[in-house]
Amino acid sequence: MCGITGWVSYDRDLRAEGATLDAMTETMSCRGPDDRGVWAEGPAALGHRRLAIIDLPGGRQPMTAATPHGTVALVYSGETYNFTELRRELAGRGHHFTTDSDTEVVLRGYLEWGDAVAERLNGMYAFAVWDGRADKLVMIRDRMGIKPFYFYPTPDGVLFGSEPKAVLANPLAAARVRLDGLRELFTMVKTPGHAVWD
Repeated sequence: MCGITGWVSYDRDLRAEGATLDAMTETMSCRGPDDRGVWAEGPAALGHRRLAIIDLPGGRQPMTAATPHGTVALVYSGETYNFTELRRELAGRGHHFTTDSDTEVVLRGYLEWGDAVAERLNGMYAFAVWDGRADKLVMIRDRMGIKPFYFYPTPDGVLFGSEPKAVLANPLAAARVRLDGLRELFTMVKTPGHAVWD
């Protein structure tokens, strides 16, 4: 299952916010009992709870790639069914792999194709990439929304997580429910772009 979370704040250095990132990450311990990881650099912080399925020793997250122009970091939840084929294609383009995980294939795919990596993925997934080369966050979820992904805009960035409780563990997020949220809860429907929490 796995759980991802993160925080981008362009007005502060999130390396000083380890306690908050830990709290956000720990809210998802039931989604990932096998491992946990956090990463922070400048305005970006990522957290991950892992349920190990593929490449048990090698798929630790957040997963990073150092480039000459900045670090690219990824948190990923899900499964990419065609990762073996994509891995072969990326290896043919000169990428070197250190794990057997589909997570590394998604990371290397982002390095090769940027945001367009999503067009090549067949699977169920939600992930976020901090691209330190451009100081930008890319958030992607599978087209059917099988893997949950919640986000909360802040005045200087965004909070996100696999579950609302990861976002709400950050004091910047207001725990507010409005009428649209109650409709989501009581009418048993899922409206794209809406959740119980505002």
